[in-house]
Amino acid sequence: MIRLAEESDAARISEIYNHYVRTSTCTFHLDPESVDDRLDWLRAHDDRHPVTVDCVSGKVVGWASLTQWHPRPAYSETAEVSFYLDHRYHRRGIGRSLLTDLIDRASSLGFHVLIGGVCTEHVGSMELQKSLGFREVARFTEVGRKFDRWLDVAYFQLTLNE
Repeated sequence: MIRLAEESDAARISEIYNHYVRTSTCTFHLDPESVDDRLDWLRAHDDRHPVTVDCVSGKVVGWASLTQWHPRPAYSETAEVSFYLDHRYHRRGIGRSLLTDLIDRASSLGFHVLIGGVCTEHVGSMELQKSLGFREVARFTEVGRKFDRWLDVAYFQLTLNE
């Protein structure tokens, strides 16, 4: 069940995200965030830039968000997509459901373009975006450094309402 995130979800969202901060290159954050950090992040989102959660048996097992791509007004019809799953719930279709839901929400909110950035080590995330119509539009080499290695990032774009 996918629903809009509530402030009471901040701790679980933080728990899911911080797992990847500590163990993965799918986020370039280096230090775990506090629940208060995640609560501030959640409160910074608005009706046009929602955060959603997917629940299994009442437990949040993944979250997704639409975030402002750039603060300049001419970019207002573009949003960035992000989604993270509890690492114990991979390969169950939850990521696809979260991203599909974000695409539908973005379309109904009048967005024209969605952007997704992925560390190129995460082929599954790149393939998921491609399978939903995103196309790779940029690749930056060695732009991040985590776990003592240089990392590349690919950016994917989906044009809505063509």
